[in-house]
Amino acid sequence: MKKQFSLSGFPDFNAIQVNRREYVLSLMKEKFSLFGFSQISTALMEKRDNLVGSYGDDGDKLIFQVLRSGDYLSRIQTDVKGLTSHELSSIISDKSMRYDLTLPFARFVSENQSFINLPFKRYEIGPVFRADRPQKGRLRQFIQCDADIIGTKSLWLEIDLINLIYAIFDALGLKNMVIRISNRKLLEGIFESFSNALDFSRFCTIIDKLDKLDFKKIQQLLLDCGLSQNEILLLENLFVFKGSFMQKKSHILSCFAINENLKIGLEELQFIFDNLPPDQNIDLDLSLARGLDYYTGSVFEALSLNSNNGGSVLGGGRYDQLTEKFNTKHLSGVGISFGLERLCLLLDELDLFPKDWNNGLDVLFINFGLKEAQIAQAYIYKLRKLGISSELYPDDIKMNKQLNYANKRGVKFVIMIGEDEIKTNKLSVKNMFNGNQKSLTLEEFINLL
Repeated sequence: MKKQFSLSGFPDFNAIQVNRREYVLSLMKEKFSLFGFSQISTALMEKRDNLVGSYGDDGDKLIFQVLRSGDYLSRIQTDVKGLTSHELSSIISDKSMRYDLTLPFARFVSENQSFINLPFKRYEIGPVFRADRPQKGRLRQFIQCDADIIGTKSLWLEIDLINLIYAIFDALGLKNMVIRISNRKLLEGIFESFSNALDFSRFCTIIDKLDKLDFKKIQQLLLDCGLSQNEILLLENLFVFKGSFMQKKSHILSCFAINENLKIGLEELQFIFDNLPPDQNIDLDLSLARGLDYYTGSVFEALSLNSNNGGSVLGGGRYDQLTEKFNTKHLSGVGISFGLERLCLLLDELDLFPKDWNNGLDVLFINFGLKEAQIAQAYIYKLRKLGISSELYPDDIKMNKQLNYANKRGVKFVIMIGEDEIKTNKLSVKNMFNGNQKSLTLEEFINLL
């Protein structure tokens, strides 16, 4: 077996993959700007205490924690025997790689309030890190593409974000996409109707495992959380109930005691469903809980009904207390996060990457020898001045090998300058996508482009 030198879950990308990723990112940035979002950039590393305790027990286990700098371990005076892993990590680590882009955004807002006009719409694209088990669509380093709006509780923000999601799907050619939506207040209201339930955060973490575990295992976890068999049956019926939003709303009101959280959660969802375009596929799905502790209102995910993989390409939700961790109160926000790797996997599966899209080399000049190469260099200089990427094949080798190189590299046009072209002051231009070959002046070739 060939030795692997790279770290598992930390991918490299070849030129074709990078071009495809840039294609997706260019369309996403265009839509982010169209919807009024400004781009920011935050640090890859955060103080450990900024992150730990914000993602739930399961999420906190996936944070990459960084050892204190220098020979710190030799100076530890504490007897580490008997310490829990959490206690030990707090001693030997004071930094962490960012788990997502949301908490760094909350810190950024808290530290830069004097420069920010609220409500503030920002987008950020960058790598995040999770100590997860690598598998298809799940990496330890991956790119998130986030859009958030902070500074108001208005539900029009949720509607704006859902419209943004569909604008991006349309731009990428993704059809038959569905956004699953739920509400943490509604889930908390349902939870409060249970007589002996213990921990709402734990309840949400369990519900969030529904797509990973069979219901028998979920049932046992819910029993451990304090629910009765009858209450678990009510939940199971709720999760499998099919119908429109109004039908599901009626089902909820008939099965669970009405309380303040349940009432507010349904009202918020009602507003969103009432104000979305009718052609958008939005489904109320109470099995969606989003296990992260900082969500307080709407939560949503998006997936393709045409995909065999079934994984979500997006997640997000409303958070009301996230900036309080950084001593800034009363700043409610809502955001979405696309996973670039999962989005690219979906586009590849559905064959939606355009065949003619390539931001690589426009022109390759064939090298026939010193004289021809010198003439080619003069043309290359002129083309580059016009913003047309061009280069000369460096070695005078067989033309077939040079053409094969151009094919593998995805070059758009190959130009040949031989004795005839020198005499007529023309170029022999071959379109590498359709095979057509023409004799053109430089001006004619530029007009062709």
